[in-house]
Formats: sequence, structure tokens, C-alpha cells
Amino acid sequence: MQLGGESYMSSTEATKKRDFVLTIEGLTVSFDGFKAVDDLNLYIDKNEIRVVIGPNGAGKTTVLDLICGKTKATSGSIKFKEKELTKLSEYQIVREGVGRKFQNPSIYENLTVFENLEVSYPKGRSVFGALAFKRSAEVISRVKDIAKEIMLVDFLNTEAGLLSHGQKQWLEIGMLLIQDPELLMLDEPVAGMSARERELTGDLLKRICANRSVIVIEHDMEFVKAIAHRVTVLHQGKILKEGSMEAVQKDPKVIEVYLGH
Repeated sequence: MQLGGESYMSSTEATKKRDFVLTIEGLTVSFDGFKAVDDLNLYIDKNEIRVVIGPNGAGKTTVLDLICGKTKATSGSIKFKEKELTKLSEYQIVREGVGRKFQNPSIYENLTVFENLEVSYPKGRSVFGALAFKRSAEVISRVKDIAKEIMLVDFLNTEAGLLSHGQKQWLEIGMLLIQDPELLMLDEPVAGMSARERELTGDLLKRICANRSVIVIEHDMEFVKAIAHRVTVLHQGKILKEGSMEAVQKDPKVIEVYLGH
């Protein structure tokens, strides 16, 4: 059981009764003897927004790196819908239905919003797929649907480089959504956004989680409070506390190591 963790995670029996989309058990990764993630157990429900918070160096981004295969675990298990991910490469994990957005937007600034979404369409992503790829009615319809969802339908012909910072973040989320992942991971999605953009991003994530699970790393506590179904606090690679935002905010250990600062 993790330090300060909730009781429903305290036994193997309890977790087996739940149909988790992501099951992480005993996950450890060491860098030159330093354990960035230390015997971590984490369970994500279907259609859940889980927010991971904690001080710098707590291991938050490393956990996402481990899930998406960018970093390989020293030991432990990461199962996505019962499929073990630790043995798969990054592109194989993407194909399983796991999408990852990094902190800085990674978009094609010289292409339009439409073209950014189009090149992310699954059938166009491989070499052979790109050669055979055609702008079919199916593709156009899917791009427009996603553009509407990410609030960029009026910007389809706009070069991505001309978008605001917040709109660029939404576009990258759209580039992941068009691949229809079942687990979406976002690293500080509202960093640098205006208050209105943060509010709209919160609404976007609530819509997204109707069909998928979302893991968010975030430092903006007001934003966390607005979106999180459940909050996990990491400290020194371990879970310090897990529960509702209200419960986390009141926990003396969390206040001492994170919120108090």
C-alpha cells in the first residue's frame, strides 16, 4: 500500500474487482542508483480524469514517460486494458491506444489547422499509409468533427503558427484525439494560458473524458479543482496521498511538502 493511499487500493482483491483501464503495480525506475519512481501502484478508471500533482522532482513526468515507453522501467508492471506495456516500443504503445501530449506544443506551424489534423489521421501516419492517403469525405468529416470539439472549427484554414498559445495547445490535443486514444496523457496543458483559455480547456477535458481516460500533470490548483475526478500526490517517486481535491488539500503531509510552499 502506498504511503497515505486510499484504503480501496490496499488489497489485491479490491483492485481485481475493478475494471481499470490502466493498472500500474510495483513500478520502479532508477537512474544511477536514484529511484525517480519507487514501487508505485496506480489505478486509473475508465472515463476518469486523474490529476497528478507534486513538487518538482516528485517523478510526475517520469511516470508519463514510463507509460508511453519513452523511459523503460527497472521493475514493475504497466497494464493498459490487461496488455503489458513495459515490453512494447513507443509506437506500439500509441497503436494500443495511448496518446501523450508534452508540455510544449508540438505542431506543424507552417501547416493549417486542417492540415495538422489531417496528417495526424491514423491511416496517413505510416510510410505506406502516406503514399496511399487520400483526402476522402471520411477524413474531411473527421477533421471537422475534431476541430469543432477543440474549438478551432473557424480556424481550419489558419496557419498553426498564427494561433494563440492556448489554441496551439488545443490543436495538439486534437492531433491526438483524431487517433481516438482510450488513454490521453497531458503534461501541464494550461501552462501559459489566459484565464478564459484555462476555463475552456477544462470544459474540453470534461467532454473528452466521456469516451476515454485522461491523466493530467498540473500545478494550477484552481484548474485541478475544476477538472479532477481524483487527485494523486507524488513525492520522491511515491504516492503521498490519493483522493478528492478537497481531501488532498486538507492533508497535513501534502500541505507540508507541496501546497504549503
